[in-house]
Amino acid sequence: MKYMILSDIHGSIGPLRKAVGYYNDMHCDMLVILGDILNYGPRNRVPDDIDAKGIAELLNSMAENIVAVRGNCDSEVDQMLLDFPVMQTYMLLVDNGKKLFLTHGHIYNKENMPKGHFDAIVYGHTHLWELYKDGDIVVCNTGSITFPKQNRIPTFAVLENGNITIYALEDGKPVKTVGI
Repeated sequence: MKYMILSDIHGSIGPLRKAVGYYNDMHCDMLVILGDILNYGPRNRVPDDIDAKGIAELLNSMAENIVAVRGNCDSEVDQMLLDFPVMQTYMLLVDNGKKLFLTHGHIYNKENMPKGHFDAIVYGHTHLWELYKDGDIVVCNTGSITFPKQNRIPTFAVLENGNITIYALEDGKPVKTVGI
């Protein structure tokens, strides 16, 4: 399977439409959303193209191919608008025998690793993409498609054939790849 993994949409429809375009062009099988979907968050500026209803409609049209976890800006009210579960703190994805721990990043992250064995931890939250191997564990922060920080570019990730690749949202070109 081919998974597009993204985080921190924060209510902005433009970046999401662009990401969904890549999802379709790249023939992805599943969209994995790592939280902060509809709400722009009190520490962020209000995006120019904020459209929570439009985001819900777009994602609901793809609901059978979406898995998601809850971010620190997601709420029970958001769940009422979305046709796929978003309230769990984390989930495990097993792909080709590799176990990935998927979470938003505000609870579990590279500084606060969850208990148990897994081959990768994948999260967002900080809006700072990074991808590297730390011993036997791949650490992947997908960054943010809407509000990247520290002059970084908007990014998303793709998991395919045991590799995680960070892509630039602007042009869809790969930035970095690491094998799990």
